Amino acid sequence: MGAPFVSLEKSKDFLIAIDSDGCVFDTMEVKHKECFCPVTIRHYSLQAVSKYVRESWEFVNLYSVDRGMNRFPALVRVMDQLRARPEVLRREVTIPVLEELKDWIHTKPKLGNPALADAAERIPALVDALAWSEAVNQAVAEMVHGVPPFPYVHDVLSKAANRADMMVASSTPVDALHREWGEHGLSEYVQVIAGQEMGPKSHQLSTFAGMQYASDHMLMIGDAFSDYRAAKSVEACFYPVLPGEEESSWERLQHEALDRFFACEYQGSYEQGLISELRERLPEHPPWKL
Repeated sequence: MGAPFVSLEKSKDFLIAIDSDGCVFDTMEVKHKECFCPVTIRHYSLQAVSKYVRESWEFVNLYSVDRGMNRFPALVRVMDQLRARPEVLRREVTIPVLEELKDWIHTKPKLGNPALADAAERIPALVDALAWSEAVNQAVAEMVHGVPPFPYVHDVLSKAANRADMMVASSTPVDALHREWGEHGLSEYVQVIAGQEMGPKSHQLSTFAGMQYASDHMLMIGDAFSDYRAAKSVEACFYPVLPGEEESSWERLQHEALDRFFACEYQGSYEQGLISELRERLPEHPPWKL
């Protein structure tokens, strides 16, 4: 199992960080469609507008530039979108504003249940958001089992581990990460498994970028622009696992991109071409606003 977050010691010249949900595992769809969204509808009594909740939740979390966003800002974003939709307003359903949650998000760098629980002791209005998040975790624990890594993941990690220090950088709760990576024998490839309790991915990466890896010796593998921004916050390279084309993305990493990275021939036009492919697949505006 991956070592505790603080214990990684630089042992190689290269660092590779890997996102988990939707990148290594095909879990984004099942988690959001079968866990997050149903829990949100039930918890906030949005049954009368469930169609629109699903449209907004899936767009924000799966099919937009916000894919991979932390659950708490995502919840706020979805509620804001719902309040702006005439179809929802006509149903006369109360959509929560979540002002206290917004304030907490803006002041707290580590957006996870432990930090929210601490804040809820002082701000009772946050208890409801904590209950929602705990219900989501329970639903995920009950639902998400037996989802293997994408093809080529084992091959890539085995190949990369020979030359690079390896870590998981994710906004998923760390308990779920240990469970999923351990279940499928991937923990042996990484020295660290970092989850949402350890701060945003940019913070997770900066902890190790401070060990003076050269910028062209660091690579973040992810499926969302949040992963891209985290990579660029430490001037690392970024490799996109394209939503809907995950298997071919890992195959390209195995047979082409990883070799270019280790040869320090990754940055520049090659990397920019890959990022453009991701941008084409994740729009900024929802289809109901086009």
